[in-house]
Amino acid sequence: MAANRRRPIALAAACATAVTLGATALAATSASAAEVPLKGYELTWGIKQSYRTYVTGMAAGSFTPEGGATQAKDNGAFTFVNGTGTYDSEAHTVALGFEGSLKIVSKLHGFELALSDVKFDSKAARLTADVTKSGTTQQDVPLAEVTVTRTMTDMATKLTKEAGDVFGSSSYSGAAGDPLTVVEKKTESPTPTPSGSTTPSPTPSTTPSTTPSDTPSTTPSQTTSPTSSPTEADAVGDITDGTLGWGVKQSFRTYVVDGVAKGQITVSGGAAQASGNGIFTFPDATGTYDTDEDTLKASFKGSVNFKGHETNGTYGLDLTLSDLKAEVDGGSGKLTADVDSLGEKSADVTLAELKPKSADLTAKNDVITLDDVTATLTKAGAEAFGGFYQAGAELDPVDLSVTLSDDAELPDPDPTSSSGGTGGTTGGTTGGTTGGAGTTGSTTGGVTGGLASTGSDIPVGALGAAAAATVAAGAGVVFAVRRRRATDATQA
Repeated sequence: MAANRRRPIALAAACATAVTLGATALAATSASAAEVPLKGYELTWGIKQSYRTYVTGMAAGSFTPEGGATQAKDNGAFTFVNGTGTYDSEAHTVALGFEGSLKIVSKLHGFELALSDVKFDSKAARLTADVTKSGTTQQDVPLAEVTVTRTMTDMATKLTKEAGDVFGSSSYSGAAGDPLTVVEKKTESPTPTPSGSTTPSPTPSTTPSTTPSDTPSTTPSQTTSPTSSPTEADAVGDITDGTLGWGVKQSFRTYVVDGVAKGQITVSGGAAQASGNGIFTFPDATGTYDTDEDTLKASFKGSVNFKGHETNGTYGLDLTLSDLKAEVDGGSGKLTADVDSLGEKSADVTLAELKPKSADLTAKNDVITLDDVTATLTKAGAEAFGGFYQAGAELDPVDLSVTLSDDAELPDPDPTSSSGGTGGTTGGTTGGTTGGAGTTGSTTGGVTGGLASTGSDIPVGALGAAAAATVAAGAGVVFAVRRRRATDATQA
């Protein structure tokens, strides 16, 4: 079972030294793990494709999912729902149980069985289920050994001897099963709700604010003084200046500076970082806007570099984001950047999908301001970060301000920002032996190989105990290997 808790073979080879060091670090970890409750997960597994074909073909049988479980079309894999359990923030493992059951029946070949109470334990690297057969139920039968990965998607499985007994063929013992995926089910059916609530909300709020603001200010501006001319910007035109405020992801900044990366963040080209390892500001916006069509395209100067996991002058993490661009079209948009990771350069990578609070672009004193724009990681963005986060993860919100005339004034920048400096030097002791994972609130620690320990970051994936130690000691190697695998970070 120890082999099943290690990283995949290719990665394990690259991290051999890290495993040795990591084992020591793991031994030093406190035995009492901080457990965080989890809910809303789904598990998808097809047992084994040839078995499904046999049941519905030669055996003329059937699969019947019940209790919320489902089967994919064309005799596909099975999904079990409403997974609940815990996340061990020290060992970075999950234990989850799922609702739903599966009846497997063949009158022709004379068998009837049911699987229920499916459980996944990343620490044990095992999938179990209660099995009812011939009227007798056996609990927590180990059906598959799992090669656990960070993302917990398409994990390789190996059927156990018990699985061979359950499914009626000794040849299944030790055979490869179908891949296993465990994901958090996004309850984002509310997404239409915000979007629905955003649409009405802007309409009332903008209508009063635009009408009075335009009508009175237009008349005085032409008859009284040029002071009011900033409110007279055309509905369509060029952006004269602007700033983009974005922290990328708070847990990633912590990971780099205070976590096991023991690295630093450096801004350049006019970009600034707020004190206390805060967010970044990218200046000197250029681009175009159209307040009638509610569209905006803006490019910003400056770059930010994340560097860490230094060994003899070589960095396992060396990531630079530059030439950031934000595009907004009504209630949606995207954030792109040029990405240079370990010497591999990709232009205009779509890092995040944007969702402003309002679908309407409204200028006040010739300034368009969008605050707390929701940013969601794209597939290309996930690759740019070496697989540390799964596509769909929530990033830090984006703040955007652009001017529409030369004499318009931007909001005051953060007085605590520092331009052209570093956001930290070598990391401290935050979670040093547990991979830099914090515990609560804004002090959430680093992502230890892609896992943050609290809040919305729980967890993209999970590692077995041995793998957690590997990452804690050698995450730089992990990052390098993963990034080189992702050869193209193209737009999602």
